Amino acid sequence: MGSTLEILFETFTWIGLAAGVLLALVALILTLADGTWLSASAVLEPSDHGRIARWFTHDGGVGVAVLSPHDDAHVGPGDTVELFYRRGSNRVRLTAHWPLARLAWWLAAGFFALGVLSFVVPLVMMLAGESPG
Repeated sequence: MGSTLEILFETFTWIGLAAGVLLALVALILTLADGTWLSASAVLEPSDHGRIARWFTHDGGVGVAVLSPHDDAHVGPGDTVELFYRRGSNRVRLTAHWPLARLAWWLAAGFFALGVLSFVVPLVMMLAGESPG
């Protein structure tokens, strides 16, 4: 039974480390593809097409965007909001980073932690004089 656990630990070590590195690469690509988003304080105004957000850009211009129904519901009844806009466009969102990239980073960290833990546990058990099985 001891060799079965050793094989499982080694398998989880390799799978965890390989998947962690691969997902970190995917997360890095997604983060770079997401581009640069800058924060701004926006004033909200009602209009025929929904609420409009207006803000001053970092280069001195004025940004204007219609909030999506999801963002409008998330903001609530307030008349100001902290948002993030993409440099050079009027695209806005309420989070600094793309949720898919954040998910990829968390998955990479989780798999990498699984690999490290699967490597360390048998090592600690060996140094403590016990067999992993």
